[in-house]
Amino acid sequence: MNTFKRLKGFYWPYKNYLIWSLFFLLFVTGITVVYPIILQVTIDEVVAKDRYSLIPYICSLFLVLMIMKGLSTFAFQYLGDLFGMTSVYKLRGSIYDKLQALSFRYYDNAKTGDIMSRLTADVEGFRFFLSAGIAELIRTILLIVISLGVMFYYSVPLAVVTMAAMPFLIIVVYQFDKRVHPAFRKIRKSMGVLNTRIQENISGINTVKSLSREDFEVERFSASNDEYRNNYIDTSKLWAKYFPLMEFIGNICVIALLGYGGYLVINGGLALGELVAFFSLVWYILDPLMSFGFIINQFSQAKASGERLIEILDAKEDIVEKEDAVDLPIRGHITFKNVTLTYVKDDDSALKNVSFDAPPGKIIGLIGATGSGKTSITQLITRFYEPENGEVLVDGRLVSDYRLRNLRKHIGFVLQEPFLFSTTIRENIAYGNPNVTNEQIMDAAKRAQAHDFIMEMPKGYNTMLGERGMGLSGGQKQRIAIARAICINPSILVLDDATSAVDMETEFKIQHALREVMEGRTSFIIAHRISSLKHADEILVLDDGEIVERGTHDELLNNNGPYERIYNIQYQDREAVLNTAN
Repeated sequence: MNTFKRLKGFYWPYKNYLIWSLFFLLFVTGITVVYPIILQVTIDEVVAKDRYSLIPYICSLFLVLMIMKGLSTFAFQYLGDLFGMTSVYKLRGSIYDKLQALSFRYYDNAKTGDIMSRLTADVEGFRFFLSAGIAELIRTILLIVISLGVMFYYSVPLAVVTMAAMPFLIIVVYQFDKRVHPAFRKIRKSMGVLNTRIQENISGINTVKSLSREDFEVERFSASNDEYRNNYIDTSKLWAKYFPLMEFIGNICVIALLGYGGYLVINGGLALGELVAFFSLVWYILDPLMSFGFIINQFSQAKASGERLIEILDAKEDIVEKEDAVDLPIRGHITFKNVTLTYVKDDDSALKNVSFDAPPGKIIGLIGATGSGKTSITQLITRFYEPENGEVLVDGRLVSDYRLRNLRKHIGFVLQEPFLFSTTIRENIAYGNPNVTNEQIMDAAKRAQAHDFIMEMPKGYNTMLGERGMGLSGGQKQRIAIARAICINPSILVLDDATSAVDMETEFKIQHALREVMEGRTSFIIAHRISSLKHADEILVLDDGEIVERGTHDELLNNNGPYERIYNIQYQDREAVLNTAN
């Protein structure tokens, strides 16, 4: 029950729905047990004593009971569903909020498909037990207790004989519970893996097809599908093993009832109607006990689902906002002091003792080989990660002194692979600043050299984009992302290979527009093309997480260092291409 105790805060505030649901369930169960009693009265008082005048009264009573049961059934089922759905509404919202709060470190190791499985299948599994499982458990207990009470009222000896095998049934049910819970946890885990396979394949379908890896992906999916199937079959084997045993023990109880009950009727120790009622009542006990496996099934699934949900709720938030964090205007003065960053413990550091100063309005270029630490610098400015050592300062304050929302709203990001949402172009551009006007959206698009191709689309700015911007070229996505960054009017602008997917002519136009945009803003330009950053006020050349050179474009060209070698390679290649063309 620790799982349910841990999640108590999500469902207990709505306990009134559950209490009223159980109140009506008590009516339903009580009326159900009255049926055998009516049957006993009909046999012993009407048939045996020829009192057929009682039939209209019995029928009227039966009709009233059926109406009461129908209304009570509606009430308890509706209130039970209301209890379950309201509870998981809050739970699902809290998990989603937690996912928004978790840092990049969590998502570095998490799988999208598994997270989606937890937010859907696991939340639904927990909801189903709250809506129906608890009520079914209480109904089972009430039905057994009330039926036993009536049986002992009719005949104590027959009740004792009939229930003699019941402890064995309880033991079997307990053993079944111990085995079935781990089995259902395996099912939930394999379902998460299966969802991850599907999500990765669909997201990377272009790569799969371009490399002709369809057969490999089918094999990977088949392996995950087989694991899910095998786990489900193993659980089915448990059902196939334990359920017949439970049914066999139940039938022993019925045999004892018929044998000893028939003996009592023959010898006058029990009325025939009471034996018939006894037969109905014993099934009111055996059926719930044998179907207890279904309740255990629901409970085990809910427990397994709850454990997976708790894993998200208990996930460590690496980036924690201070209680005294401030909301202040940001001018954009960035300072790094001996900063070291390691993404994975005991792994090589992504940044090693990095120090530099970027006054407001300055343009800083970052260049180096892939994995040299360029993007890591910008991710520390936004506090996506925390450095192991050193200080990252914004306007003389540690980045941790600012409220995260306040810090990040002053930073505009344009990534090498920008993410666009499945909505209109207008809403994508305005995503970072929902209050932006249509005129500002169009102005931002024009500066980003995106306005012309947008107007050529079927509905212009109201054109709906496919998933992740499907239907647009890489360069078009980047230009929309640049327009989005312009719209938030940031104090700090980060361009992470923002023009890598555009041609040289468009790159020139965008850079010309961005120079106007970067005016008065602290800007970081990450690029592999020297043409993208040679106008920077200072260029930092990184290698293996360290700054190996720094200076302006002209200064670095005279250093006979890594920057000059990169320049020579790029421009020698260009001259070779031009000479070949001529």
